[in-house]
Amino acid sequence: MIIKKAEFIISNTDPARCPKDGCPEYAFIGRSNVGKSSLINMLTGVKGLALTSSTPGKTQLINHFLINNAWYLVDLPGYGYAQQGKKGREKIKDIIDAYLDEREELTCLFVLLDCRHEPQKIDLDFISLLGESGIPFAIIFTKIDKISKSKLNENVSTYKAKLLETWEELPSVFYTSAEHKKGREEVLNYIEEINNHILFSKP
Repeated sequence: MIIKKAEFIISNTDPARCPKDGCPEYAFIGRSNVGKSSLINMLTGVKGLALTSSTPGKTQLINHFLINNAWYLVDLPGYGYAQQGKKGREKIKDIIDAYLDEREELTCLFVLLDCRHEPQKIDLDFISLLGESGIPFAIIFTKIDKISKSKLNENVSTYKAKLLETWEELPSVFYTSAEHKKGREEVLNYIEEINNHILFSKP
């Protein structure tokens, strides 16, 4: 997929105020500081499209970006940032839950996982919730340039084994480095395949 145009449309906390044009939406979510904004900028090729910060927990809104006038890339708030406090975490959880529950346009949710870490309970619980809710999703391992290839393979294998304890089969999995633009083509081609399927399925 070639991205010719990427533009910010709206930020809000209420799914009812999200765009109503029916375009498919591909949302990105993960624990705070997983590299979500950097990944979005890398995928779109627009530096600064999604604001990056060294401080975790900065994204606290549902951010819609219109890509090629055909589909939305949605930047969701990161979850699990302890320093937000209980009330702050509950507010973020409510925003995320409302979007996932109410947004019919959500076509695929990309769950971002930092490849440097072992399986985290908060990520595993979130993925289980997606399965229970029937929400289509894929997994993106981020920051693959930060560890050796052997360590990456080890960590990914551990994660997959953990998931297969409760899943019969795994969703699509991608490996990315925002810094080195790795995984960009794979993720965008995956989105394009789904978009084409939607287009050809229309009566």
